Amino acid sequence: MKKILLAGLVLAAGAVSAQSVTSILGSGASAPFPLYTEMFNSYATLTGVKVNYASKGSGGGRADIIARNVEFAGSDAFMTDTELKSAPGAIVHVPMALVAVVPTYNIPGVTTQLKFTGQLLASIYLGDIKKWNDPAIVALNKTAKLPDLAIAPVYRSDSSGTTAIFVDFLSKVSSDWASKVSKGPQGSVKWPVGTGGPQNAGVVGLVRQTPGGIGYAEVTYAKANKLQYGLIRNATGKFVDGGDLNEIAAASDAQSLPDDTRTSITNASIGYPISGFTWILVYKDQKYGTRTKDQAKAMVALLRWMLTDGQKLNNKLDYGQIDGSALKKAQKNVESITFGGEKL
Repeated sequence: MKKILLAGLVLAAGAVSAQSVTSILGSGASAPFPLYTEMFNSYATLTGVKVNYASKGSGGGRADIIARNVEFAGSDAFMTDTELKSAPGAIVHVPMALVAVVPTYNIPGVTTQLKFTGQLLASIYLGDIKKWNDPAIVALNKTAKLPDLAIAPVYRSDSSGTTAIFVDFLSKVSSDWASKVSKGPQGSVKWPVGTGGPQNAGVVGLVRQTPGGIGYAEVTYAKANKLQYGLIRNATGKFVDGGDLNEIAAASDAQSLPDDTRTSITNASIGYPISGFTWILVYKDQKYGTRTKDQAKAMVALLRWMLTDGQKLNNKLDYGQIDGSALKKAQKNVESITFGGEKL
């Protein structure tokens, strides 16, 4: 069956190639960049269509799609109503993966996987907890030998969907955070303490070179850089590993997904509490500017593949798959894409 599916894909791609569509341009979220790199390399091998994706952060991707500088954008934060109204056409959200944001740290001599609560993370980023041997950290991690070492918080310096997921969680579990810093994922963040780094790679890079450092990043980046990352207490009181794909899926399943798929799944009733969707954003009607019908067909063909064979790469790279009702709604959004009102 797989061979038949791939053969069909190659035949379809051959038709696209005959129509001279050899590349597709996108930009945005860094959290899914390792996954998208693998997906797009596989797609190019199968079809000959090269997908060029600039990892610049979710905010940069959303700005690019609004300006129509790219054919699609990647974002870990859904577009606000204000952003959607500012775009020159209707934009659809297509969830492509589930991501987990983890607190990653560098404490020399400590190899224990530490436990954190949302309140504890909020206190660290508010500057209220300054040392790794603070009683609040010790109380959660009694078997760890925590040093008298200053905590050096690291945050994202760019407009980031990873940040949106992280602060959305903090705002739900810490009234201090919500009142003093940010009330949710779409609010601006003026960090009380710490040092900023660009994209997920920049954050883990700063943490890695800073004794006492702590940051937040998509779990794939922590693992790739061999950095320790912590367990997070969820709504049930269980300390959960962001690298556990079952826990990420559970968080998604616990939330009701609207038809446009724009929703937050942080602090869900079960599962890993700092989870979120990462979306591909495209214009619903692809007839704009100098864009051709062949280009629109190529874009839709890519999205269809990413939601089918492409999903097989998600778990391999520590991202959650899109399935169940989320997959059906994602596919419905793809099939709603038109060219001059005509279905593709």
